[in-house]
Amino acid sequence: MELKLTAEQISKHWDFLMKLIDDYIEEPRRTQLKDFYSKFQERIIMMPASYKKEYHNAFPGGYVDHVIRVIIGAIKLNEVWKEMHVDQSTYTMEELVFSALNHDLGKIGDEENESYIPQTDQWRKDKLGEDYMFNEKLAFASVPDRSLFLLQSHGIKYTFNEMVAIQTHDGIYDEGNKKYLMSFTPGQKPRTSLPFILHQADLMASRIEFEKEWLPKLGKDKKVEVKAPTKYASKTPTLSNANAPFANLLNNL
Repeated sequence: MELKLTAEQISKHWDFLMKLIDDYIEEPRRTQLKDFYSKFQERIIMMPASYKKEYHNAFPGGYVDHVIRVIIGAIKLNEVWKEMHVDQSTYTMEELVFSALNHDLGKIGDEENESYIPQTDQWRKDKLGEDYMFNEKLAFASVPDRSLFLLQSHGIKYTFNEMVAIQTHDGIYDEGNKKYLMSFTPGQKPRTSLPFILHQADLMASRIEFEKEWLPKLGKDKKVEVKAPTKYASKTPTLSNANAPFANLLNNL
């Protein structure tokens, strides 16, 4: 199954992304972010989340689809961490959503150039699943570095928490993050769990996107039915109970 989004789905996803900004981001950043996203709307709304099918959401509209899933996942995972008694005084919900919203912002490119452009090599499309390729007009920068540069170059301030969360959202899959995430000295460890929550949300979203496209092709493992003990099952919130708009949107993601 090759995943595709309809024009209606792409439009609804964009509208929902703007609603998330309205709901969670305070002024003046709310207006600044909406102005920024509106400026690049034509590019962002049709972007893939990656350039290669073997990764995730490599189709038109895939970027916004992924970002929404990460935001919703971060909000839900935040509830799990809260139930496990994480110290939530060290970060805010706005920081959580802001970081999730902009974690992959660098993938849009720069002022003039988008990062991913249609692949022109038919062999690479057919044999390697590369429907897109990197735009060589774009100067190299890591995705987190470009994300932070784009925000500051458009006058959108971010907190120290948000900077570290965006910078390290790939976890230790990115060697450069080890200086933040692998210290054995207490004083050099992150002072907040925000980076870990964002990384888990991004990892979960990417895995779900992989399953949606690739498990039907590869064949699923035999299902094993596991029933939760009654005393826990009733206490586990569902997305539909927690927030109906999120639940409705997830059905289309």
